[in-house]
Amino acid sequence: MSRRLNLPDSASVATPGEGGRLHAPSAERNAGPLCDLLRHHAPQAGRALELASGTGQHAVRFAAALPGLDWQPSEIDGERRASIDAWAAEAGLPNLRPAIALDACTPGWAAAHGGQDLIVLVNLLHLISEGQAQALVAEAARALAPGGRLILYGPFLRDGETTSEGDRTFDASLRAQDPEIGYKDDFEVIDWLHDAGLSLVDVVEMPANNLSLVAERPA
Repeated sequence: MSRRLNLPDSASVATPGEGGRLHAPSAERNAGPLCDLLRHHAPQAGRALELASGTGQHAVRFAAALPGLDWQPSEIDGERRASIDAWAAEAGLPNLRPAIALDACTPGWAAAHGGQDLIVLVNLLHLISEGQAQALVAEAARALAPGGRLILYGPFLRDGETTSEGDRTFDASLRAQDPEIGYKDDFEVIDWLHDAGLSLVDVVEMPANNLSLVAERPA
């Protein structure tokens, strides 16, 4: 496994809770809109892989919202994998598997995780470098089954520009801590999806100036 990502503290705030469960307020806020998005764009059955699952709050909400999917959370960080499993144990959902260790930015992981009907990534692209983001998209495309869908969510530049003062400040703070990271341009990411052999299905405006890109591997 490659090195653990050194993410800015302000970008991924999670506080300890009972039973080893970490809690991130941002994950609580966006879980509802993300579940609505998945109900509309995700397949109703099959295998689903969540990349960089974080605290596990999303995993339990997603698995509950789409019970026909067999959900596999993944996370590079051991403490967060333990949190995912703690949330899962509390929820007791039959379609939610134990978290696995996976660095989604490392080339080659798709070989061991192919045949996915859905891959979901929430709030990571702006926290990794452009090269890592391109590798992630390429591997996710390889891991999809024919007709499978990739859903990317987070803050993006829109044609090279941020859309609010808050986004400008946050993007600048990320780049000040690490010039390799920061918001990715929506059109560039769509180009990466096309280069990986995927077809763009939809671009969905989400709350708080976020965006979801939905792409599909041709059947």
